[in-house]
Amino acid sequence: MSRKHLPAVTCSVLVATYNRPDVLKRCLKSLFRQSRLPDQIIVCDDGSGPETRQAIQQLQTESPVPLIHVWQADEGFKLAQIRNKGIAMATSSYLIQIDGDVILHRHFVRDQLNIAKPGVFYSGNQFHLTQQETQQLLTGSLASLPLILKQSRLTWHRMWVPFLQKPTARLYHWKDHYLYVSGCNMAFWREDLLAVNGYDESFTGWGWEDTDLTFRLMNLGRRLRFIRFGAIQYHLYHPPSSRRDQESNRQRALANRDAHVIYCQSGLAKYLPDTISR
Repeated sequence: MSRKHLPAVTCSVLVATYNRPDVLKRCLKSLFRQSRLPDQIIVCDDGSGPETRQAIQQLQTESPVPLIHVWQADEGFKLAQIRNKGIAMATSSYLIQIDGDVILHRHFVRDQLNIAKPGVFYSGNQFHLTQQETQQLLTGSLASLPLILKQSRLTWHRMWVPFLQKPTARLYHWKDHYLYVSGCNMAFWREDLLAVNGYDESFTGWGWEDTDLTFRLMNLGRRLRFIRFGAIQYHLYHPPSSRRDQESNRQRALANRDAHVIYCQSGLAKYLPDTISR
């Protein structure tokens, strides 16, 4: 089916968070100000305390689109599980996945949808703010971001060049390009996530659950492409998460790749109605 004959694309944005309500507020407000609003926002909460719930309840009264809070108890780092629960709540055909510690460029959602293409899923990149720049933003408001950026370093990660986005996505790939997947900035067709059963919940702790999903989508025949010069995120500083489980997760993901696994056994289906699940 050609692009011009595709039905109108609806879009849900999934926002992963854990116990950073001050940052989450700014992230969600940057979503509220998008030039192309999403049709739905789903906060995927991996066990935050009551402060986060209160912040979301307040923002639900301000949100221009439905804002849903999906929460699970804090049982350690279970990002794969909470993202599956968020995906199960999504009602749109196209899903954009971000973390709750980013501020979005005003055209973030529009850029994602302009480049969306059947049979393709995308990963983007981030511009990382320093600890000082992050503190400056958190003590002010979103209105202070342009000034912070004006004083910050200039790299291609923060350059918005619309006419380069599609050519770059066609050309910007190479062997082992899965190494550059960034789970905090990805976009998928919902039907493709259903076909691979979403995230593999055997991945716990930090790292490689998004790469494993990438491998299984590629095994399904979907193409990975990268968004550059658009869909920009400004990542707020925080200390790095524990990498304790990184190596075991890496080995599991590579084993699934080599075995040509498509459908994971512990995944999305358990949260879907029986009529939809596999």
